[in-house]
Amino acid sequence: MLVNPRLSVALALLGPFLLAACGQPQQQQAAPPPPTVTVAKPQIRTITDYDEYVGRFVAIDHVFVNARISGYLEKISFTDGQMVKEGDLLFTLDQRPYKIALDQAQANLTVAKANLDFATTDLERARTLIEDKTSNAISKQAFDQRTQTQRTAAATVQAQEAAVAQAKLDLQFTELRAPVTGRIGDRRVSVGNYVLGGTGASPTLLAVIVSQDPIYFEFTFDEASLLRYKRLMQGADVSGAPVELKLIDDKGWPNKGKMDFLNNVVDRETGTIRGRAIFDNKSDLFRPGMFGRVRLASSAPYQALTVPDTAIGSEQLQKFVYVVGPENAIQIHPVVLGPLDGDRRVIKSGLKADDVVVVNGLMRVRPGVKVTPQEEKPPAPAPGPAEASAGSGATTVK
Repeated sequence: MLVNPRLSVALALLGPFLLAACGQPQQQQAAPPPPTVTVAKPQIRTITDYDEYVGRFVAIDHVFVNARISGYLEKISFTDGQMVKEGDLLFTLDQRPYKIALDQAQANLTVAKANLDFATTDLERARTLIEDKTSNAISKQAFDQRTQTQRTAAATVQAQEAAVAQAKLDLQFTELRAPVTGRIGDRRVSVGNYVLGGTGASPTLLAVIVSQDPIYFEFTFDEASLLRYKRLMQGADVSGAPVELKLIDDKGWPNKGKMDFLNNVVDRETGTIRGRAIFDNKSDLFRPGMFGRVRLASSAPYQALTVPDTAIGSEQLQKFVYVVGPENAIQIHPVVLGPLDGDRRVIKSGLKADDVVVVNGLMRVRPGVKVTPQEEKPPAPAPGPAEASAGSGATTVK
């Protein structure tokens, strides 16, 4: 077999280098450094548990404005939606028929008084004659008749006085005034319409007034919560307990109020009881029908361990935290969570005060992995009283 001379020379030159390469061991790849994570110890805070409920604002006074008498609407003295004070003039009915009725009643009263004066004078004359024993100018029967006439005339005067009072009252009712202070809605009738008054089946609705300040907030809670509140207050009435409220755009719980009413029965179908709180509304922020959230203290203040809510991991139904153990190895601690306190979560069990918890970088670690821990930076200084948040405490949503 013929061998290419050039190939033989190339193999002879490369041979020592190939042998040297085969004789050297393969260099191992360097291991990656331990991942860096942010750690912190749990903070001990004084916590008060709260229960949170959704409810609706309700006006204390809700008045349907109806006329007490019938007549044609002559004047409207308010603007739709304005605030009115008790006694402000709202509507005026045509007064002419009622003025005529008053004049007629007063005339009838004048006639009745004249008849009474005549009957009284005639009776006194008859009494003088009958007391004269020497004269038989009047019989006992005639005297009795004049007595009866005087009594009838007196009763007629009383009836006419009542008619005058009723006519004056009807004339007064032609002016419809606000019975309460509050915000009036839009008018339901226009000038010139006939208004049906009285207490019949269908009097004409003219407007609706709802009070604004103060205002009620109604909500319901279950009987287990009721028992918890009663025991927390040591049997005292839940009415008067402080409550806090926030609207959908509020940060914290800026609105303070108190329980005003608790229903006297628990609903048999739902197992809930209706509660009511009262709030000041001088700023006219709250309107009847608006939704909001209230919270009530459901525990006495207590000391609890808290960690940032971002430090909580979840595996199916199990909640856990990563703890840095000996030699900076990661351990997993199952925990039982309490309510949320701001951005921190209360830990009821599964953690000790001296545990070092991973608060940032959870996705880079697993149980048994060694890490490079870094202490969490201290939080910014707490705001002053003017900047402090209006609400604090742990909340349980109902």
